[in-house]
Amino acid sequence: MKTIQLIKAIVVFITIATAISCVQDDDFSVPDLTIEEPQIEGNLITISALRDLFLQEGDTVDFQDDNLYVEGYVVTSDAAGNWFEELVIQDSPSNPTAGVRILIDDSPLFATYELGRKIFVKLAGLHLGDSNGVLTLGVTNTLEKISAPAQFEMIQRSTEVAEIIPLDVVITDFSEELENIYIRLSDVQILASETIDTPDGIPLSFSGEPTDEFDGERTIISCENNQTAILRTSTFAAFQSIALPTGSGSVSGLLTRDFFGSVYNVVVNDQNDIVFDNPERCDPVEIDCGPATEVGEQLLYEDFFETQSTGQPISGNGWTNYVEEGSETWEAFSSSGASPSLGVSARVGSFNSGDDLSVAWLITPEINFDTQEGETLRFLTSNSFADSSTLELVISSNWDGTPENIPFATWDILIDAFIVGENDDFTEWFPSGDISLDCITGTAHIGFRYVGRDDEQFDGTYELDEIQINAN
Repeated sequence: MKTIQLIKAIVVFITIATAISCVQDDDFSVPDLTIEEPQIEGNLITISALRDLFLQEGDTVDFQDDNLYVEGYVVTSDAAGNWFEELVIQDSPSNPTAGVRILIDDSPLFATYELGRKIFVKLAGLHLGDSNGVLTLGVTNTLEKISAPAQFEMIQRSTEVAEIIPLDVVITDFSEELENIYIRLSDVQILASETIDTPDGIPLSFSGEPTDEFDGERTIISCENNQTAILRTSTFAAFQSIALPTGSGSVSGLLTRDFFGSVYNVVVNDQNDIVFDNPERCDPVEIDCGPATEVGEQLLYEDFFETQSTGQPISGNGWTNYVEEGSETWEAFSSSGASPSLGVSARVGSFNSGDDLSVAWLITPEINFDTQEGETLRFLTSNSFADSSTLELVISSNWDGTPENIPFATWDILIDAFIVGENDDFTEWFPSGDISLDCITGTAHIGFRYVGRDDEQFDGTYELDEIQINAN
């Protein structure tokens, strides 16, 4: 038996040696990777003109002209797995004005269409329409993906590979005109509750949490005006388990929309597109006036909400009820069920709202803190499960009273108040304690700010009642 095995081994060795000896080093052929500038024999249309054509038609545009091309520069890369079977091109490597998405049934694409590569797309046989809220090229009226073989008939590569310069914008600039464009947000950070203020003190990952399904959604917040945007990362991204950066700086990525086409998202090519080179954060100032030694008998402001109409937004008595994001507002409710109200109470929540982000404010009238001393605040809160949504007590001395300017004012956090939490009994009402406001000077507004979204992990409901501001 051993002799047979030895003979077999010798035969295999001779066969391999013979095969190798038959091929000389200079007989190996190297694929020709050179690219020649394509000679486009036809008419070029700009991406802006494509967009205008779609807006004029108001429906999917079917291209039949064999001599019509669109050109653009690739601004997405699937090298890190955050894009899949799609390219986005924009009309210029710097100061772009329009972009369009191209669906291709092939992966990966970055080796053929690297970041900055100029390409020409033959439009004959393609359809232009709205997919998930953004301008998209695909095949058929339903914008299916271009097949892998067909891509080489429809797409030609230029020799030009340009440096893509992000377009500097702010969150309030977001619009349809900026969709499919590579942008940069400066002086921003990731929300504190997702980085430095998590329950275990460890920042969340980009998209590797147990609750992340398909994508992870994190919140970018502007240090300039507190405006927020969603940073979306695929759960298939190579960097999905990397911890979010905790400092502040810039985020460069594509402006697109979520799966439902309803909310603007920023999607990076990889984690290096986030440059938080400033270790300092711009979180709101926390105000602590120390313990309240007594509650004075002078009543400065009070509301138990008993005059409100249930099911209607809170109004009157100097309140400003403002929806910054989403559709949910503070409204009056009355209930004797498992989570009872105190007669009529104020309530806000994002459950079944359809909102990818809900931000709702309820703000008191202006209080003058210079005309008396010993000011205190007290109120009650309850919840119908907080589900990681948040309710904050904030104060501003520079809000001008105009609702639209609420996000642009400076809102400091009053940290002494107890606000019902996720683990507190949803059937009970909890007192805030007597919160001293004695260290505040000048005039100011006190606000309750709710943040949530229609996700079972973040769609909590909060109730508020019996608000009193007193002084000596």
